[in-house]
Amino acid sequence: MSTHADRLQAVRGTLAADLIDGFVIPLTDEHMSEYVGSYARRLEWLTGFEGSAGWAAVMPDKAAIFTDGRYTLQVREQVDGQLFAYQDLPKVQVADWLGEHAAKGQRIGFDPWLHTRTWVKTTAARLAEAGAELVPVERNPVDRVWAGQPAPSTAQLDVHDAALAGQTSAEKRQQVAAWLRDRGADAVVIAALDSVAWLFNIRGRDVSRTPVALAFAIVDADAKAELFVAPDKVTPEIADHIGLDVNIRHRVDFTQALAALGKASRRVAVDPGSCVAAIFEVLQSAGATIIEARDPCILAKAIKNPVEIAGARAAHVRDGAALTRFLKWFDAEAPKGSLTELSAAARLEDIRRESNLLRDLSFDTISGAGPNAALPHYRVSEASNRPVAMDSIYLVDSGGQYPDGTTDVTRTMVVGTPTQEMKDRFTRVLKGHIALARAVFPAGTRGNQLDILARQFLWEAGLDYAHGTGHGVGSYLSVHEGPQRIATFGGGDEPLVAGMILSDEPGYYKSGEYGFRVENLVLVVPVSIAGAEQDMLGFETLTLAPIDLNLVDVGLLTDAERGWLNAYHARVRAELAELVDDDVRAWLVTATRPV
Repeated sequence: MSTHADRLQAVRGTLAADLIDGFVIPLTDEHMSEYVGSYARRLEWLTGFEGSAGWAAVMPDKAAIFTDGRYTLQVREQVDGQLFAYQDLPKVQVADWLGEHAAKGQRIGFDPWLHTRTWVKTTAARLAEAGAELVPVERNPVDRVWAGQPAPSTAQLDVHDAALAGQTSAEKRQQVAAWLRDRGADAVVIAALDSVAWLFNIRGRDVSRTPVALAFAIVDADAKAELFVAPDKVTPEIADHIGLDVNIRHRVDFTQALAALGKASRRVAVDPGSCVAAIFEVLQSAGATIIEARDPCILAKAIKNPVEIAGARAAHVRDGAALTRFLKWFDAEAPKGSLTELSAAARLEDIRRESNLLRDLSFDTISGAGPNAALPHYRVSEASNRPVAMDSIYLVDSGGQYPDGTTDVTRTMVVGTPTQEMKDRFTRVLKGHIALARAVFPAGTRGNQLDILARQFLWEAGLDYAHGTGHGVGSYLSVHEGPQRIATFGGGDEPLVAGMILSDEPGYYKSGEYGFRVENLVLVVPVSIAGAEQDMLGFETLTLAPIDLNLVDVGLLTDAERGWLNAYHARVRAELAELVDDDVRAWLVTATRPV
C-alpha cells in the first residue's frame, strides 16, 4: 500500500467486512494530545497531511479532510483532492458533514480511545437526525491495515528534579488530594501526558519535540497514586524518585484499574476535555459515579512557580544568545545565494545545541523563504525546500526544550531590499505585537479580550491573520499549553493569572508572495499603579533577540511604540552582549540600534 489511494481502499475494505459504512480519523492519541508519537499518526499515513491538527472522514464512496485556516494551502499541497474533499474548519464540522452524507440506516464507526465523550454525543445526535448511527469499534481499522505501523516508544523515563520543578511530586499530589476532598471525590483520572509529567516530576521521549511519556495516572484523595506506564521505561532511579506512595503498574492494566474503581462504587473525577470516551464508558459501565471536572493539574501547571519563572528567564537568555548568533550568520550568508530553508534550519539547530543544554527542539522549525513564509505552519521537506533569494522574505519560527524552560520565537528577515508594501505590512504586525506587549489589564481579564490589540493595525488596512495571537507555553513541557490563550476563536476565555507564560505572535501572510510574524514569549506579571482600585496585570517579555529594523517603517510608529522598540533592543544588547563573541557583539549593536 504505497499510495494513499491504496490505503484508503484498504480501510474501506476493512469497514465493509465489519458492516460499517464510515469511519472518522482524528489527529490525536488516547491522551487527546496535540503532538503524537509516530504510532498514532494515522491521519498522516492515510492522507499524507503532515499538519498538527486535522480530521478525516471516510465513507464508501466519498471522503473528506478537515483543517483550519492555518493549513489551507498546506493541505492542498499534501493531500490528493481526488481522494479527499477539502473542508474548512470551523465552517464545516465533521459531525455536520457526516450528517449530510450518511444515509438512513448507515453505521459510522469511531475509535472510543481517540475521541472525547462530548464529541461522541454531538456526532451521534447529528447522525441520528439523518437516521444513521455512530458505533464504537473494537480495533481501529487504520491500525488493522497499516503495515509497518511503528510501535509506541520504549524510551526510558527521566527525572525532572525538584530543583527545576520548584515542588516535589509529593507536594503536588497533596494539592490534588485536597482538590479531590473539596469535591467529595475519591480519585481523579489523569490522562493528559503533560499533566502526568508535571505531577510526577518526570519527563520522557515518546513524542517528538515534547518531553513526555506515554502514561496514565489515578490519584486518590489520600495523595497516593497509580502510574500506568510500560515497565521497560522505569529505571531504578525513576522507581526511587517516584517513591512508595505511587504504585507503578503496566500501562495495559489501566482499563482494569478503571473497572476496579467502578466495582468499588468510587466517586471519580474525570476531565471531559482530556479523557477519551472509552475512559468514561469503562468507569460508568462498572458502576463508578463520575464527576466531570477539569484536570486539577492543568491550571497549577500553567501558573509557574518562582523556580520555574527563574528557569524560563535563564532559558530565554541562553536561547536568545543562540538565536542572535544565527541571525548574524544569516545576515552574512543569505546574500551569497547559497542558503536554503533546510540548511538555515539545520544551522540554527546546530547553534542551539552548542550550549550542551538543549534536550530537543520544542517543535519542528518553521523555515520559510519567499512564498513559503506565507504558510503559517509550513513544514519544510526535501520536496518543498526553497533557496533563500535576494530581495525576499525569510521567516523562522523555532524553539528549544531546555531542562529549565521551553522557548518559542519567530523572527522575520528581509534579504536585500524590501518593498514599501512589505515594510507597511511588517510594521503593522510589529505595532500589534507592541500593543499587546505593553497592555495593562485588570485581574480576571481573558485572552479573548486582548486579542484585538494585536490585530487593530492590520484591521485598519483591511488585513488579518487566520491564527490565534497567543498560546500558553509549558516549563520544559509542551510548547502549546492550556488553558491560557489569546484568541477570538478556538479558546481564549481563560482568565489570565500572574505566572502564566504565553506567546505574543501576530502575523500577516500574502499568499504566494511573503509572510511576517513577530513572536516573543511573555510572562503575566502583577503591575503596580498608584491609586489603582483593583489588581492589575501586564506582560514581561521573556524572549531576547533582535527584530529586523530593515523591515520597519519608522514613520508608522508612534513615540510610545518607538520607545518600546528601543528599550527592548537596549535590553537585548545588555543581556546578550557578554554571551556572544566580539564579531557577533558588533553586529548586535548595529542590529539593535535606536530608531
